Amino acid sequence: MAVKEVRDPVDVPENFDKLKEIIDEYREKRGSLIPVLQKAQDIFGYLPLEVQKFIAEGMNVSLQEIYGVSTFYAQFTLKPKGEHTIGLCMGTACYVKGAKSILEKVKEELGIDVGDTTEDLKFTLEATRCLGACGLAPVMMIDDNVYGRLTVDKIPDILKQYK
Repeated sequence: MAVKEVRDPVDVPENFDKLKEIIDEYREKRGSLIPVLQKAQDIFGYLPLEVQKFIAEGMNVSLQEIYGVSTFYAQFTLKPKGEHTIGLCMGTACYVKGAKSILEKVKEELGIDVGDTTEDLKFTLEATRCLGACGLAPVMMIDDNVYGRLTVDKIPDILKQYK
């Protein structure tokens, strides 16, 4: 089985060409910073420092303002996200039914902590407040798929489906 090379979107010059077109389109419009950041994140998957600097220069806005907006709004991320996002519910019902041990098993299987992404950019792990499926506690979502009534021994097989 061949190992797929992971290429950071920042290393793809065409991505900066696309971003330049977006900046050129929005530069003169009031209140356009958030739409530009959204479109940049769509292109790159996240907002690394290189992208923030490029936007700051192109929009004639300070890097501090770019960083401030990027860190204030939860929709933006400064770290790359994985191909699959795992959201493990840590709400009351899930926690009482063993979510902490499920979380520890997921962390062990992937070798990452909450908020991190695997080195191969396959998975991002997030702890969520509530997924609205308390009757299935403990619950985890991977992308749009819900897994309920979880036990520690189910985790390896569930993750294997996405590898």
